[in-house]
Amino acid sequence: MDDSQTDGFRDECGVFGIHGHAEAARLAYLGLYQLQHRGQESCGIVSSDGAQLRSERAMGLVSEVFTEERLNRLPGASAIGHTRYSTAGEVSVREAQPFLVAGRLGQIAICHNGNLPFATEERRRLEEAGAIFSSTSDTEVVLHGIARSRAGTVEEAIPEVLRETEGAFSMLFLTPDALIAIRDPRGFRPLALGRLGDAWVVASETCAFDLIDAVYVRDVEPGEMIRITREGLHSSHPLPARPHSHCIFEHVYFARPDSLVYGRSVNQSRHKMGRRLAVEQPADADLVVPVPDSGVAASVGYAAESGISFRHGLVRNHYVGRTFIEPKQSIRSFGVRVKLNPVRDLIKGKRVVLIDDSIVRGTTSKKIVRMVREAGATQVHMRISCPPTLSPCYYGVDTPNKSDLIGAQMSVAEICEFIEADSLGYLSLEGMLEACGIPAEASCVACWTGRYPTRITGEAETMFAREREPVPTD
Repeated sequence: MDDSQTDGFRDECGVFGIHGHAEAARLAYLGLYQLQHRGQESCGIVSSDGAQLRSERAMGLVSEVFTEERLNRLPGASAIGHTRYSTAGEVSVREAQPFLVAGRLGQIAICHNGNLPFATEERRRLEEAGAIFSSTSDTEVVLHGIARSRAGTVEEAIPEVLRETEGAFSMLFLTPDALIAIRDPRGFRPLALGRLGDAWVVASETCAFDLIDAVYVRDVEPGEMIRITREGLHSSHPLPARPHSHCIFEHVYFARPDSLVYGRSVNQSRHKMGRRLAVEQPADADLVVPVPDSGVAASVGYAAESGISFRHGLVRNHYVGRTFIEPKQSIRSFGVRVKLNPVRDLIKGKRVVLIDDSIVRGTTSKKIVRMVREAGATQVHMRISCPPTLSPCYYGVDTPNKSDLIGAQMSVAEICEFIEADSLGYLSLEGMLEACGIPAEASCVACWTGRYPTRITGEAETMFAREREPVPTD
């Protein structure tokens, strides 16, 4: 596999739920379509007709999986759905969510955005007690806890289990008569509440509301549980309060720019990051060129603040699938070139500022710098709209091991030399937080500082390191 296919942060997961609409499954399909950027490995929908839950899930993109035939097998006025990229667990259809089980409390389905660092040790204890798991997902540990609970209802069992859970979870549960949304007390991952006529909707990002004409109402609060039934919406706060730890990478990279995340415009945050970057890391250049697509908003801000002309000097091929057949004879930088191509007449003879959201291993950045230089740029200055990434994430973002993070292994000067740029500048932590408008004390910035807001077990660290080892290729 080409380095470019593995050099970068992988998106996490997206969740969508709707209650009280005759076409619930079809609207869930549209909502997941808008959340496809959050996970491209698998997807699924579970619907309820008031008496029974039905499930459809498979590997692949939302548009590939949900045919007319599949959607017709999902009747009912409520549904939850999930798009997945694995941050923990294997890659197979048995890992696709939502999970659907039946037990003492009846049928229950669950989908989860986030990650539970405690899950490895808890899973081992359950297995030693005789529990049988059908997947490797940390989410299934929560289902086992609910099944073993002596609570009288699902609504009572969910917070009982999650009170003992440390980590990131924005979860949706579906029973035959209720949709339940719950968010961890630190609010690591986003979760928004909206309205579509008389129906209620919940989603990882508000862009999922726009396609179905739903209206954003507010965020599900950290530690809040919302139960939606025919009788309406009931809110409670059954989890112990914790300091907030909103993931700032949602604003830097993961979320779509047309979304509100933590109640703030992602596009506005990125634009401000670019402006602040231009102040902190100026460059004497002729053009500001974004690395598409996540570098665009920051590039517009950088150009506006610096007065340097903005141009789309790199064109992205939006139709590259999840896999492609490489030529038998080696083509230099093939993996990058199949996705990006320079506009030579814009770049030739110019001093270029390249704007990207992050540098992970550095291999892709090196190839992009070379590509721009070979297109005729006389200088290439790389600017990054966040600080150097120093540590892996344990809260729902797939990041490489620390040993693979170039920011943890090299100085900025050494990284600049490695990627063959004329200069390299990162946005400061303070500048990034100011641009996002989220107080430092309410943010999770562990990937830039190495300071984690929760305990991380040694067993979890070992598990993550093992799962992130590159798969050998011929």
